Amino acid sequence: MRTLPIFAIALTVILAAGCNKAKSPESVAKDVSAAQQKASTDVANTQADASKDVAEQADKVGDKMTDLGNTAAKGAYDVALAKADGERKIALAKCDALSGDDQKNCKNQADAEYEAAKADAKASEVSDKQ
Repeated sequence: MRTLPIFAIALTVILAAGCNKAKSPESVAKDVSAAQQKASTDVANTQADASKDVAEQADKVGDKMTDLGNTAAKGAYDVALAKADGERKIALAKCDALSGDDQKNCKNQADAEYEAAKADAKASEVSDKQ
């Protein structure tokens, strides 16, 4: 029974002594070169992956910026149209104080100004969209 623990201790000492054996300079140089080559390849691959990821995210940001610009242009158009509509209603209400041809001319002028404002708003929206 005592021989088993002594054998285990002896085996451990023999194995431990073999673990710290120095390698030849040629073997070390070969191992170092292989490690340097692998590290260089790993770095190059990681850089390529990172560049690809950055490019993909930049495309997504560019698309979002375009969407944002188009939404802002549509919002500005809607506001300009609402403003033109309000101004037309005010002008038509003022025209009701007139009679005959004066009233007709006033309403025609209000309608013409409204159409011009709509056209300006649409042109502005189109030029602001990307």
